[in-house]
Amino acid sequence: MSADTQDTNIQANKERFCQLLRATERENIDYVIEDLEALGFFTAPASVRNHFNFPGGLVQHSLNVYDAAMAVRRQMCELRPSLADELPEASIAIAALLHDVCKADLYTMVNRKRKNEIGMWEDVKEYQIGYENFPMGHGEKSVIMLLRSGLDLEDAEALAIRWHMGPWELNSASIDQDRNYRAAQAFSPLVPLIHTADTLAASLLERDQTP
Repeated sequence: MSADTQDTNIQANKERFCQLLRATERENIDYVIEDLEALGFFTAPASVRNHFNFPGGLVQHSLNVYDAAMAVRRQMCELRPSLADELPEASIAIAALLHDVCKADLYTMVNRKRKNEIGMWEDVKEYQIGYENFPMGHGEKSVIMLLRSGLDLEDAEALAIRWHMGPWELNSASIDQDRNYRAAQAFSPLVPLIHTADTLAASLLERDQTP
């Protein structure tokens, strides 16, 4: 993909991301967007070597999680209409689009030496990850960053963002953490929905995709 095409995709994703957030009509949402811009959220990758490890991968992944969450919501509400009231579209937008803001300041591009297919050393550019800026964990870091930006998260939204990794982030030695996770799932269906959407996005929508 050419640099111009990549820049176009990043800009298009940024515009859709901001439009969806502003449609929630949440107070201070523009401050959130400004802070994400300053942190490099819109040009950051979603990972170092796994899914969407290219510039703009993080915002594209966030949109994929939103699309997956909305698709699951539609299907589940057909099977159980009462879920519509428990899964407001604005809350899905907030939790899905903002679940990974913790990654905005993690990645930097560096030059490395690597052997190519014929055994010759060559210069390559790749991402490295560092946690020194704000080592506050993963989902909990996203929640704190959003609160710092002035976003008044509803409890269900905060819990969905905090626990979007589901059981994969649980410390098996912590009874307290396990009980909190189970209580969060019982508190709102938004919690399992966002975890499910994140898994579907990374494992299915982004399977074998490159920029």
